[in-house]
This record gives sequence, C-alpha cells and structure tokens, in this order.
Amino acid sequence: MKKLLCVVLWFLPVMLFAQSPFEGTWKTNMAESKLSQKPYIFSVNNGMYDCESCVPKINVKADGQDQPVTGQPYDTLAVQVVDANTIHATGKKAGKPTFEQTRTVSSDGKTLTVSTTGYPADGSQPVKSEAKYTLVSKGPAGSSAMSGSWRIQNVSEDAAGLTTTWKGAGDGLSMSTPTGENWDAKFDGKEYPVKGIYANETVSLKKLGDRAIEVTVKRDGKLYSIDKITVSPDGKKMTNVADNKWTGRVSTFVDEKQ
Repeated sequence: MKKLLCVVLWFLPVMLFAQSPFEGTWKTNMAESKLSQKPYIFSVNNGMYDCESCVPKINVKADGQDQPVTGQPYDTLAVQVVDANTIHATGKKAGKPTFEQTRTVSSDGKTLTVSTTGYPADGSQPVKSEAKYTLVSKGPAGSSAMSGSWRIQNVSEDAAGLTTTWKGAGDGLSMSTPTGENWDAKFDGKEYPVKGIYANETVSLKKLGDRAIEVTVKRDGKLYSIDKITVSPDGKKMTNVADNKWTGRVSTFVDEKQ
C-alpha cells in the first residue's frame, strides 16, 4: 500500500503541472485558413474617401492630409489619390505611423491588390503583407476605379505577423508575438490587458475542454470578438474560429506547431 502511495505521489506533480497543449510557437498557414467572404465596401468620390464597412464608418477628405478619425487603432488617416487606379493611405496614432497602405486596381477593374506595411507599437521591424480582392459590385457613378464592394481572396504576410508563442499550464495562458503584442490571463473570466498594440483591448479566457478555449476580446470596453481555439489531438495544429462582432465577419485560421 505504501509503495503504491509513493508511486501516486511521485506522479502527482507531473499531472498538476502538465504542459498545456497550447504551449509552443505557432505559425498561421494562410493557404489552409478560410477568410470571411463578407465584402469590404469603400469608395473615393468627389474628393472624399468613404469606408462603409469600417466600424465605425470612415468619411474623410482624400487630399493626402492627416484627417481625424475616431474608434480606430489610429487617430488620423491620410488618403492620397495617386492616379485613376491607385490610392495611398497612412494611419497614425499620436503622430506616429501605424501603417502605410497602397491599393491598386487592375486594368480590367476586377482585381484589387492591397499592399500594407504595419509599424508595430513597440518599434520593432515593420511587417509587410499583401492581399488580393475580387470585385463584387462597382461603386457610385463617377467614383474611382477602386470604389465598390470587394471580396478577399488570399493574403500573404511576413512571418513576424503570422507567428505567436503560447505559454502556460493549469490556471492560465499567455500569448506573445514577435511584433510586441502580448497578454497574460487566467481562466477566471476576468479581463486582462492586451499590451504592445495601438488599440485599447482586453482578453478574458474560458476553458471549453482539454484542448479548447474561448478568448473574448473587448475594445474600449465593448465586445469586439470571440475566438474559439482548439488544438488537434496530435498537437500539431491549432484552429481559431474568430468571430468579429464589430464587422460581422467569421474567419477560420489554421496554425501549425513550429
């Protein structure tokens, strides 16, 4: 009996502090991920840039000058019309660039290419990405070629923008990225701050099973998104069904263990 008790006690610390299935570094496989097909709607018309699908909506002069905006991770937006098929946009927070973006429409008007350079809040190396969209419907009469409704097809991004590192066991988890974004939260339903980003966000965690969690994100105190994240039985894939409550878009991201 004593021998059995010793064996049980010897294994107990291992069981109590077993490694979380989320532990490790993960990279998003965009080829396997499925992005929401809800269209993005915007236009450049009569010297104004209007983003109908932005939350909150954006309507600013397209004169290349910093224009104030509210409710975004940036507080000014400058939109410059480069030519009939191209615009350039720059977002800033407290005068510091958060992103630069060039949108170019193909000669046939059916494909939109969006090239973005993001500047992490911690000042680390900029992250580049490129997205392709296809035209769903044209914009208002007389508006620029890129005006209308667009459906995203694919995205490519630097590794730094696709990589996350997770740590934790037992009562909580932490997440960090090479670009400085990070949070550390417990499974107690409380809200914990997201650090290293321009937006004012918090996360709260809930266990859904041995290999599944729910991450609730609030922005400025309002529900922003609910992510249901599951690690496969073999521990090699992590699937995140991200439900953005502000935009009404649900996307599924598939990460692979590195």
